[in-house]
Amino acid sequence: MSKEKQLVLKEADITNNCPECFNQELSLTFFQKHTFNAFFHRTTGEVTHEIKCKTCNSTIYPVNWTEDIERVFDYYSKLVQPDTPSVRFTTLFFVILVLSLCLIAGGLYFYLEYLNQ
Repeated sequence: MSKEKQLVLKEADITNNCPECFNQELSLTFFQKHTFNAFFHRTTGEVTHEIKCKTCNSTIYPVNWTEDIERVFDYYSKLVQPDTPSVRFTTLFFVILVLSLCLIAGGLYFYLEYLNQ
């Protein structure tokens, strides 16, 4: 079973008005999806975002954005530099790979020795 985590790439406090409570304490956060498994760790290219109000704790969805929020979002989205998508194998993967190669090589050796008799 693999676990998925949204790791924070960038977090910024913005001073735009909240459409719900009209306070100026908004937080913009960019996340990147990472998948962890027993055999590998995968960094995906999927980047998501979230704008939350610190006062009323409501999530501000793109439907409710004002032009000012859109401008600030566009600015910060250009600043975000996600990690390159990659796959890193764990030591368990390499141990199982080496053991399986040794078993195949040993089986092939004994099979060839049996044919030569």
